[in-house]
Amino acid sequence: MVIPWSVIGWSLVIVVARIADVSLGTMRTVAVVNGRRNLAWMLGFVEVLIWILVVSEVIKTVNQSPLYPIAYALGFAMGNFIGITIEGRIGFGDQVIRVFSRKGTGMAATIRNEGHRVTEFEGKGRDGPVEMLFIETRRRGVPAMLRRVREIDAECYYIVDDIRAASASRHAGGK
Repeated sequence: MVIPWSVIGWSLVIVVARIADVSLGTMRTVAVVNGRRNLAWMLGFVEVLIWILVVSEVIKTVNQSPLYPIAYALGFAMGNFIGITIEGRIGFGDQVIRVFSRKGTGMAATIRNEGHRVTEFEGKGRDGPVEMLFIETRRRGVPAMLRRVREIDAECYYIVDDIRAASASRHAGGK
């Protein structure tokens, strides 16, 4: 069975278009979660425009070649992967790292001296007293901060949370 070049060409167009619209959808979802309404609006508009054009073409031509729905599904799957990868590199927003450590006071001082905002709390863990630190950082800076925290205390426990909203004062609570 010989596949015509036109079918191969349209299949590639479908794959690329689906990668684009699904990647935009992934980034739009993150923009919505982070409260970035204008960005979410723009991304959603382009995402759905591409989707309508592609799905209408696939539905019109689905009987012409089994490659078209396969290309559609392949583009969707690749779009998820690529969208998550792009979003991870862009790193919209801020996050807070909650660190539980027996070396919290020293860790907080070190991290503050490096220019980061840190708030300390005293607590009781499963095995006794611990300090809990809240460290605010840009989302793209989280991996580096986690490496730094582990350098100071390899046995610490941490949780990373998205910051949906924060007060206007960027200097409150710990610097």
